[in-house]
Amino acid sequence: MYLISKPGAKQKLAFWNDNIRLLENDKPVNQISCSRVFAVFIIGDFSITTKLIKNCKEYGISLFLLKQNFEVYASVVAEAEGNYLLRAKQYSLKNDFEIAKNIVKNKTYNQLHLLNKVEKMPKPVSAYKEAALNIDAVKNHKALLGTEGQHTREFFQQYFKEFGWIRRSPRTKGDITNVLMDIGYTFLFNFTDALLRLYGFDTYKGIYHKLFFQRKSLACDVMEPFRCVIDKQIYKAYRLKQIDKKDFTVSRGQYQLSYQNQQKYLELFFDSIMERKEDLFVYARDFYYCILNNTTDYPFFKVSG
Repeated sequence: MYLISKPGAKQKLAFWNDNIRLLENDKPVNQISCSRVFAVFIIGDFSITTKLIKNCKEYGISLFLLKQNFEVYASVVAEAEGNYLLRAKQYSLKNDFEIAKNIVKNKTYNQLHLLNKVEKMPKPVSAYKEAALNIDAVKNHKALLGTEGQHTREFFQQYFKEFGWIRRSPRTKGDITNVLMDIGYTFLFNFTDALLRLYGFDTYKGIYHKLFFQRKSLACDVMEPFRCVIDKQIYKAYRLKQIDKKDFTVSRGQYQLSYQNQQKYLELFFDSIMERKEDLFVYARDFYYCILNNTTDYPFFKVSG
């Protein structure tokens, strides 16, 4: 269940006769039975009651409070014994390298799909088969990182070529596209982290991205196949002329998005993630079952048209 705050509206979430009820300006506008809710994601400013929090715990409903950029700032997670079992499985994975390969193959598939949709990849199926064979052939983690990096560099160079692409430079703000990627990927990372925490994962313990101080490596892993959602949105925004250079300022070689123009771009990424929220949830759920049951039935996310 996803709830998004509305500007100017006084919104409240409350418990009412075994239902979660949404009120706007003190008037009920919607409600749903607690038996049908697995988790509640509240995005933006809402009022909630202590009774709601208590009953969410009793019904096994997890409650997540998110900022507008999807960063979780508070949560009430319904803890279960399965969470401890999950973490034990997560810490002792035997097939982590195969899972990492599948993550990279999934990301590569989506990149080739996007190239095909903009007529820059005439034979995506054969290209993917070749890429998958190359990924399967790598023998160690370092080689996998190199292979994934090469595929991604080639994808960016082709996909964003007409928009003056040079290279991916995270957090350096060297051009408009990189600034927008930083924003979009941050939204996506925060949303992915919230989904993983819902199931009880230790998001600091990664599979493809290894342990690093204060880095949520597992969220970095799982978001990799999703990145094309943001890439596609940036490409679409360029084509629709929604990106205006006048919205940005340049200081000491760094592009900055002025405060008064931020909302337009934040909404672009917010909407693109919300459009695929159910698919992202399903991927996280299937990833959970994959780890918990130690299966090779790896989840696969497909970027849309």
